[in-house]
Amino acid sequence: MTHQKNSQMNEKNPVLIFDTNIFLTGIDFNIIDGIIYTTPTVIDEVKVGKYREKNRNILTRIYAAIENNKLRVKTPKNKYIQEIANRSKFTGDFNALSFADKELIALALDLKENLNQNVKIYTNDYSIENVCSELNISFSSLYKEGIKSKIIWEVFCPYCKEIHDIEDFNKSCEKCGSKLTRRPKRNIIY
Repeated sequence: MTHQKNSQMNEKNPVLIFDTNIFLTGIDFNIIDGIIYTTPTVIDEVKVGKYREKNRNILTRIYAAIENNKLRVKTPKNKYIQEIANRSKFTGDFNALSFADKELIALALDLKENLNQNVKIYTNDYSIENVCSELNISFSSLYKEGIKSKIIWEVFCPYCKEIHDIEDFNKSCEKCGSKLTRRPKRNIIY
């Protein structure tokens, strides 16, 4: 498990925030101390039509946890979503994150500021972890190793080597038509 702590916050009862990929592991909420938060868009990702039958037991657990107040579904304030958009552009993760990912990080920032408690995101998504490290939000991954350093990405054309705006990730190069990709501009080792 990868783990980053903010020693200034209350460590006794951390607020836990789950990403879609954590729900999809089929985790049992009853073995977890504390309240778990997530966003409506994360729940929608679990309910996606093509996996609905496969995820039926997971959804049953989610609805039971909501009913028992073990899981709270909350939408973050827009100012936090905008903050995540800005910070993810800085790190170069903007187009690597879905709206649900950005909203989840925004929820962590919202709860961290408004509850004055340690907040920890559980995710297996490297881009979420990277933006969390930029914002000093604790994170942990399950069943895989998380990031070891924060990365500031740059977008470039692999053919003509020209640097592009970070929002152009996965678009085509205007000069040669190659798909734009990203590479580490710099790493910050923990």
